[in-house]
Amino acid sequence: MDGSHPKNIDPRPKRRRDEENPYEIYTTGINTTHPRYFLAFTDSNKVKRWMEIDKTLFDAFNEFELDDLSFFNEVDRHYERSEMTEATLSRRAAKPQESVEEIVSQQMEVDKLHRAIAQLPEKQRRRLVLYYFGEFTYEQIADMEGCKHPAVMKSISSALKKLKNFLSGEVTI
Repeated sequence: MDGSHPKNIDPRPKRRRDEENPYEIYTTGINTTHPRYFLAFTDSNKVKRWMEIDKTLFDAFNEFELDDLSFFNEVDRHYERSEMTEATLSRRAAKPQESVEEIVSQQMEVDKLHRAIAQLPEKQRRRLVLYYFGEFTYEQIADMEGCKHPAVMKSISSALKKLKNFLSGEVTI
């Protein structure tokens, strides 16, 4: 995938998350002179919150995630080499496997969507990615960008219309 892929708001690889770690880190404007760093978390009322942080704190959280990932990989290797119980084998066997055709078809659709998103104007793409991939609310995105939430809603709505037209083959973005 190329650098314009919408999940590449920052160059860090996608990481498996620990359910015990309530934090996620994001960057925006990574290829600009003023990148911004954010920490996102869900509070006790199940509301997704975010705050802008400095690069030093971002790097500390990033290092923590890498240590966590290293631990997960070590645990996985241990389980792979341990004996499987009959219950575990039954659970794995009961899970239906997708055919190669289904997997390839799904991947082609995902790639087409990512290409379409990459063709959106920068502001629409950024807001769409934060809303759908970053799971931020309109209000949170508006706060991040210093604008009113109706502007964010309109921008995302316009981006969705463009994507629908592109994916239906009616028009290019």
